[in-house]
Amino acid sequence: MAKQLTSRKDNYSQWYNDLVVKADLAENSAVRGSMVIKPYGYAIWEKMQSVLDGMFKDTGHQNAYFPLFIPKSFFSKEASHVEGFAKECAVVTHYRLKNDENGKIVVDDDAKLEEELIVRPTSETIIWDTYRKWVQSYRDLPVLVNQWANVVRWEMRTRLFLRTAEFLWQEGHTAHATESEALEEAEKMVGVYADFAEKFMGVPVLQGVKSPNERFAGAVETYCIEALMQDGKALQAGTSHFLGQNFAKAFDVKFVSRENQQEYVWATSWGVSTRLIGALIMAHSDDNGLVLPPRIAPIQVVIVPIFKNEEQLKSISEYVEGIVDELKARNISVKFDDRDTQKPGFKFAEWELKGVPVRLAIGPRDLENGTIEVARRDTLEKETLQVTNIGEKIDNLLIQIQDNIFQKALSFREDNTFNADTWEEFTQRIEQGGFVLAHWDGTSETEQLIKDKTKATIRVIPIDNRMEEGKCILTGNPSQQRVVFAKAY
Repeated sequence: MAKQLTSRKDNYSQWYNDLVVKADLAENSAVRGSMVIKPYGYAIWEKMQSVLDGMFKDTGHQNAYFPLFIPKSFFSKEASHVEGFAKECAVVTHYRLKNDENGKIVVDDDAKLEEELIVRPTSETIIWDTYRKWVQSYRDLPVLVNQWANVVRWEMRTRLFLRTAEFLWQEGHTAHATESEALEEAEKMVGVYADFAEKFMGVPVLQGVKSPNERFAGAVETYCIEALMQDGKALQAGTSHFLGQNFAKAFDVKFVSRENQQEYVWATSWGVSTRLIGALIMAHSDDNGLVLPPRIAPIQVVIVPIFKNEEQLKSISEYVEGIVDELKARNISVKFDDRDTQKPGFKFAEWELKGVPVRLAIGPRDLENGTIEVARRDTLEKETLQVTNIGEKIDNLLIQIQDNIFQKALSFREDNTFNADTWEEFTQRIEQGGFVLAHWDGTSETEQLIKDKTKATIRVIPIDNRMEEGKCILTGNPSQQRVVFAKAY
């Protein structure tokens, strides 16, 4: 099977695009800027969705669903929110089509909506209008709701999974009686995202807060996780926002407190999207194709029979049944690829391209010897094992692979994290890629100037940041701590 992937070193962007398409994850659709997520790509999203959904429910959240369409007037109620999304909004103005005199389908001018509808770019406004009806008393709080949905942000420059006009995501929206409860919620959920990224995706992340320039529109504070991709660019992998009382005041969401006082609720919102698939690809994969961590791989083990005739295939198939049962008993997802339309070499290349963590190959000689060939996707190493206790052996191997993938990504991040103390050093480091820790004077003006000059942004101010006296790399003004700069997706 000809993989025909561009080398990461030659053209990282093209390598990524090639891999998404050739590994059957997604493709561009007929609608500009939108994508078709193919079954294998969607299977990865379903794995992510399943794990995250369980983590949300374990922390007390419930799923609900809110309308796709939002009245335009809702956006005018929270000024900074509408300013942040206005340029990305798709607007519905009419509700009917008709045939014109030439038989062509046209918009019916007589079917204009009294008020235009916005196709949701995010759901704060429609949800807070709803919460006004749900919340009357402190007994109704907290409201801990999550929604799995699609959203539309009319992006002009798109890339599969990383930035598309429509994408899939989850968005949590919670209401609380006190500021401290809402802050605790926002911090808790960014911690959930960090655990998911590191323990399931194998992607090490920095946790922290965004600078004011990078903060979510309408938020008081934005918490985030930031990951480093193999090309040295950062990727925002998840955000959690403390919204204060901004949306509660905009939509008049009040409650009667225990002290019998009317008060506005405190709010959070938080979300991750199909962008995580892009992070998964760029953090781990190589020139041979995808490298998927076992805990997020749709297929963890593939078994390829080596045979010359139907009789050999039948014997191998009967033998493999026991192996498949043993693996499934350990909740290992396994596929027996017994297609007779493709040769083993083609299958090896195909499953390598698709990033299946473990490949087992078994032929007539293995049947005689009670052995099986085991190939690891992460290291491309092969070994021959006895089939005895194969379930336990593969289980342990998957744990090793998961850990190795994370450690490799962590080592890469550590090797590509630098301090910079002068403007010259800073600009050189930023051009080379990676996380650059540098002093900043804390002003939005300086942050914007640095971005204009270098295209680098403050990705995160780490939660556990060490205070350190210094001078801003651009202005020379006093600074109390280093922040993390990088070029980003």
